[in-house]
Amino acid sequence: MNRSRPFVTAFWIVVLVLAHYTLRPFLGWRVQADFLIVALLLVAVRARPAVAAVCGLAIGAGTDALTPETFGAGALAMTLVGFGASWLKAAFFTENLALNAVFVFAGKWAFDVVYLVAQRRMHAADLLVQLVWWSPLSAGLTAAVGIGVLVWSGTDSVRRRA
Repeated sequence: MNRSRPFVTAFWIVVLVLAHYTLRPFLGWRVQADFLIVALLLVAVRARPAVAAVCGLAIGAGTDALTPETFGAGALAMTLVGFGASWLKAAFFTENLALNAVFVFAGKWAFDVVYLVAQRRMHAADLLVQLVWWSPLSAGLTAAVGIGVLVWSGTDSVRRRA
């Protein structure tokens, strides 16, 4: 086991959180990468489900503090994604680049589904368009960022296979 691995992971989590709050607001795109989902999934694949759920709750509550009118929706979504990702990685997760991309894509899309439904701000037609068109595009961009982090971090054997 490499002793620097936890430090590299912690470094990337800090970089992703900083990018979420500094870089993402300047992009102003309709389709945005969610750096916090990538950070949560980095934790979830390395931790037990309860730890990943608590990390998701903390990240979600922190982001919900910025939007008090929908407080709790982000915390619920992040908690479920963290728990589900950690639980699923034990059964299905391998160190394959394509499977990692699908894993991040599914995590972001699941977050959007839970968040938008729990938020209850959109009506049927707007919600359907968001979940069928914009959320998959955002999940694809987030998956590309997640794969970039995995390749650049070199924490997995993904880098040797790429």
